[in-house]
Amino acid sequence: MSFKMKYEIKKQYLTPNSKRRSGIKMPYVGFVVSHDTGNDGSTAKGNVGYYERSRNEMSASAHTFIDHLDIIECIPATTGAPEKAWHVLYDIIMDNTMFGEDSNDIAIGVELCYSNKKGSINNKEAYKRFVWYHAYLCYKFKLDPRKKIVGHNELDPSRKTDPFKNALKIMGISKAKFIQDVVDELAECQATKPPKMIYAVYQGNNHLKDFATYADAVKHAEKWTNANVRKITDGSWVWSNIEEKDEDDEPMKLEQWQKTEIINGVRKFNKVIGTDGDVVINSPEVWVKKVEDGTLTAGELASLSFTILNRTEK
Repeated sequence: MSFKMKYEIKKQYLTPNSKRRSGIKMPYVGFVVSHDTGNDGSTAKGNVGYYERSRNEMSASAHTFIDHLDIIECIPATTGAPEKAWHVLYDIIMDNTMFGEDSNDIAIGVELCYSNKKGSINNKEAYKRFVWYHAYLCYKFKLDPRKKIVGHNELDPSRKTDPFKNALKIMGISKAKFIQDVVDELAECQATKPPKMIYAVYQGNNHLKDFATYADAVKHAEKWTNANVRKITDGSWVWSNIEEKDEDDEPMKLEQWQKTEIINGVRKFNKVIGTDGDVVINSPEVWVKKVEDGTLTAGELASLSFTILNRTEK
């Protein structure tokens, strides 16, 4: 099942083998930790730039920063093989209790940028991207959003308020609403929409069938006498008066054993007289050639089979 990529995920990786980006690969992705920057008005680009400039000053990091314009991965998460980021303290125990592992080892850390009293971030658009990216993580790593998304403040409540008691609270969004929004986004982005039907096949005034492509509509129309194709949008006739093409006129695709049986039957019963007293199978080599060349039609095969099955010898 595919996923609708509404937004571009940009790569702006930190220098590897630094304090902020160790380059150590994650064994697997087991859950997602939602954060906010805690820095009113700071942008995704601004945060990533700061991380790069201070890459050897401290180990704190995150995979992704999101604002109203950008989704930027500075440590590979979906744009490359996932690497560890240092976004939750190792000595807290809540992540181990909830998920059996440390966040830094198996969780993607996602930072939301926001504006409250500073900056000019469009919180509504930033939130849309934040929700979509969480949905994409759940799709990509086969995570249940109801069970595998946790807030930083839930893991480290004595020290942290992000995001549910800070940025999302400022936006008036509860955790329950956020999770439901991710669930809904995941469902929407995985939905397979039926193709838009543009062409309709008619036989006279009898509406037969609709098709998304002109070629498919014509192919279907060719099976009917006096069929025509109309554009659904304006009712115009784009193909009309198509000759009938009966399925009996189509060459048969026969296995070799079938060809052998038919050829033997034709040669054995070429003097057969049908129920109406007429000789039906004559010039056997003509029929043999049709079988060998693959030009024997379904109608001809039916006639031959019927004659052989109802044969009477002279």
